[in-house]
Amino acid sequence: MNEKLNVAILFGGRSGEHEVSLMSATNVIKAMDKDKYNIYTIGITKAGIWMNYEGPADKIQDGSWEQEAKKLDSSSLIKNLFSNILNADGKSSIDVVFPVLHGPHGEDGTVQGMLEVLGIPYVGCGVMGSAIGMDKEFSKLLFKAAGIPIGDYKVYYKHNINGSVQCVVKDVEQCFEYPVFVKPVNMGSSVGITKAHDRTELIQALIEACKHDRKVIIEAFVNARELECSVLGNNEPIASGVGEIVPSHEFYDYVAKYFDGDNSKIIIPAQLPAEKAEEVRQLAIKAYKAVDCCGMARVDLFMEKTTGQILINEINTIPGFTRISMYPKLWEASGLNYGELINKLIALAIERYREKNL
Repeated sequence: MNEKLNVAILFGGRSGEHEVSLMSATNVIKAMDKDKYNIYTIGITKAGIWMNYEGPADKIQDGSWEQEAKKLDSSSLIKNLFSNILNADGKSSIDVVFPVLHGPHGEDGTVQGMLEVLGIPYVGCGVMGSAIGMDKEFSKLLFKAAGIPIGDYKVYYKHNINGSVQCVVKDVEQCFEYPVFVKPVNMGSSVGITKAHDRTELIQALIEACKHDRKVIIEAFVNARELECSVLGNNEPIASGVGEIVPSHEFYDYVAKYFDGDNSKIIIPAQLPAEKAEEVRQLAIKAYKAVDCCGMARVDLFMEKTTGQILINEINTIPGFTRISMYPKLWEASGLNYGELINKLIALAIERYREKNL
């Protein structure tokens, strides 16, 4: 009988997506096969405090886990965090880390870099793929270089916006027609995103986006259907079927995505001709490779309503794993259930580690 793998789940974090991480981690833990894995849960508070938590998964989702968790002091953080007491072979007793962390300080390559230094396998993209996938500006530059169609956009810096928001507004109005989307460059889960219909809303949107990042991206409005595709794998990635989002709000914002799921409509599979669905799948894989992803990512796309052209919007290297999240739902519809998906992700993490280090 094979020994159980020791898997550490990282959740929470300092980003604006903290609550989403709590929901995702709860579902991941519940879906894991307890006969295959010993599960260790490490939470990060909004203040950035790392804590060892040994209680039930349900208390993670409602935030009450912090009341029972034990703080890890900085002097022994690395040693205690991953039970990094060396075995006879000199390796950590943790076999794999699963970072269920969304947004900055978790999805952007920072945690991945720490795990690389520690020499511990981890689920998801590497340092470069994570960092580029998090940065909407640089991912779009790579998409464009790879010949992948994208919408029009422009990036502005916080110090310019704070220095002269009217100059930025004037430049935006010269480059785009209203409405436009205003987003923090390094954020996910639709946090800090606004659809601005006029100058007043644009100013408010720029101020809001600057609360979350030093870079703000303006994207042209595309009259399109919103499509999503899940990608899985290392050297030979595969794509799931295609899903479609029909948001309950004007666009698929944070509330519509995570707290109004009963009204937002998720269509799986998306009602597309077979050749168009295959085009979406192939573009998703192409985008995945362009950003040097491995393990997993969810690719968000637009299909223009008038022309049918497919555009890549963005890529998410640690997609949501909540009860209404598209990444696991798309794989379930493609024949890979939640538990099997977790098994596959852990296996891919070990495979990539061995390819790099053995």
